[in-house]
Amino acid sequence: MSAINPNAEDERETQRIISPFAQTTATVQTAGSKGTVSWPLWIVSSLLALVILGICAYFTYQYLDDPYRTLEPFPIDKYLSDYRSLSGAKFKADLKVSADLGWKAETGRLMVFTVGNDSRPVVVLIPPKLSGIFFTQGQNYQASLEVGEGGLVYADSCEKE
Repeated sequence: MSAINPNAEDERETQRIISPFAQTTATVQTAGSKGTVSWPLWIVSSLLALVILGICAYFTYQYLDDPYRTLEPFPIDKYLSDYRSLSGAKFKADLKVSADLGWKAETGRLMVFTVGNDSRPVVVLIPPKLSGIFFTQGQNYQASLEVGEGGLVYADSCEKE
């Protein structure tokens, strides 16, 4: 004996949920259809990528082309305080010509340089194999230096900056 509620059917009709998307339509493209291609965007993107690759290649070449990149900078303070600890070591240095002390054919040219921004002089022996370089006072050079016996500094290679 159950009592049937005559208003139950009316309540079900009023509780219906209506989707907010019921009135919208959607179109779905099939996998085989192609959209419009933006050619100007592809061209600009490709050119930008080429420019970036070119810049990266240039700087990589400049870095790898530096013959002194693996050498440590010449430690002027350490050299002047105790050259023996540096004996046999190779360094890179930015040199500025101070004076020419003379030339001897079988030995080379003895030059006075300042290293980097330091004003203290360092005497460097330029070997005969580098006799094609003409040093003028005030010119800047980049060199590979080796501290030899007795503290004499030898230039293994030298390039004008």
